[in-house]
Amino acid sequence: MSTRRHFAIFTTASLPWMTGTAINPLFRAAYLAKEGDKDVTLVIPWLCLRDQELVYPNKSLFDLPLEHESYVRHWIQERVDFMPSFSIKFYPGKFSKEMRSILPVGDITECIPDEVADIAVLEEPEHLNWYHHGRRWKNKFRRVIGIVHTNYLAYVRGEKNGQVIACFLKYANTWVTRIYCHKIIRLSGATQDLPRSVICNVHGVNPKFLEVGKLKLRQLQSGEKAFTKGAYYIGKMVWGKGYRELLDLLSKYQSKLADLEVDLYGTGEDSDEVCESAKCLSLSVNVYPGRDHADPLFHEYKVFINPSTTDVVCTTTAEALAMGKIVICANHPSNEFFKQFPNCRIYNNEEEFVQLTLNALLELPDPLTDMQRYQLSWEAATERFIEAADINPHAPESRTHQTSRSSLPAFLRTRRLKQNLEDASVYLHQALSGLEVTRRALGAVPKTLQPDEGLCKDLGLVPAERRKMKFKLTA
Repeated sequence: MSTRRHFAIFTTASLPWMTGTAINPLFRAAYLAKEGDKDVTLVIPWLCLRDQELVYPNKSLFDLPLEHESYVRHWIQERVDFMPSFSIKFYPGKFSKEMRSILPVGDITECIPDEVADIAVLEEPEHLNWYHHGRRWKNKFRRVIGIVHTNYLAYVRGEKNGQVIACFLKYANTWVTRIYCHKIIRLSGATQDLPRSVICNVHGVNPKFLEVGKLKLRQLQSGEKAFTKGAYYIGKMVWGKGYRELLDLLSKYQSKLADLEVDLYGTGEDSDEVCESAKCLSLSVNVYPGRDHADPLFHEYKVFINPSTTDVVCTTTAEALAMGKIVICANHPSNEFFKQFPNCRIYNNEEEFVQLTLNALLELPDPLTDMQRYQLSWEAATERFIEAADINPHAPESRTHQTSRSSLPAFLRTRRLKQNLEDASVYLHQALSGLEVTRRALGAVPKTLQPDEGLCKDLGLVPAERRKMKFKLTA
């Protein structure tokens, strides 16, 4: 294999679904390929039209993968100052209404030819592997890196029998990440602890937000009024995204925060309830539909209030800091990365929240230094990723060769024993994930062991029945 490394980034969502696992892997692919010294392939899910209608907003639908690829490329090209040079491939996916997630169909490792299989980056490795039935990742790729985006345990604990489900899910996540990944990167300590894992924020912000921050700095330095509005919050309008905590704090301290005006931006299942709760307050709390955080409307706000503790690393917090705003947020593992920035004001209790908010309304933000601005960038995030993943950027890792047990030193025999146990664990997982009854009992979308005829036609795949027939004829 050439010393030029090939990165295959597999993720669980794609634009136009504006979710973190669609956006951040896209930026990662663009910046890994930026210098031209690496080959990068972004592997994203392809959905049938029926599923697209359930997932993609504003009736953004695609008849062909090429149309979808064009949309994704156009989106990223509008947000970076260079021409992205990565390739895009699609794997067949199905949308699960129960999980509100896209799940892989069939063996998605087949998307990458064996001759270029080098480094696999699994965005949400537990999600990609719960029902994985196919080639073992570690056998196909020299290095398999998982990046954990989501605290699934926190989500399921809020459901019926949540504690029982969370206990099972914790074991399942540990199991599949151990057997299929060499290294796990957790974006923050708010995620589940997993084998062979490190904590490192390997995400950056859209460069457009950094440009806004530079503009605000120039306005402040020239004596102009850089901010004309006070405080705001933006996020999907569901109670679990910080709205409950924020409205409870505003309700409890209405008298102390009498002069505060807060604008809330979001769209979601709980929009009507949030609006009604806001109307019950004597404070001026305005609720608006969701917008892109890059909208010029947000440039004028000085204070971003984010009391959410359900995020792993809050993208909007990073974006607000990049725009030069003061951020008020809770002392929580998800905010650990942001503590290095002077404009991030951390509160430990309700009284501190009130005081920090009042202070922020009276103060001007501290100017970001060049180094602080760099730490928020995707260039820095890419460097952190390469380091955290223990990837040699030039020399591929050697593959493991079989050696007779008697000729191995003691420490290698111990390693071989561990490998044998892992092989047995993989065999068990493959056996369970290969049974339709087991898959359905554990929540998989029915009949997703192999892509159906429609997905095969869309992606130019050979249906499983025809492959079996061909194999029998050539055997």
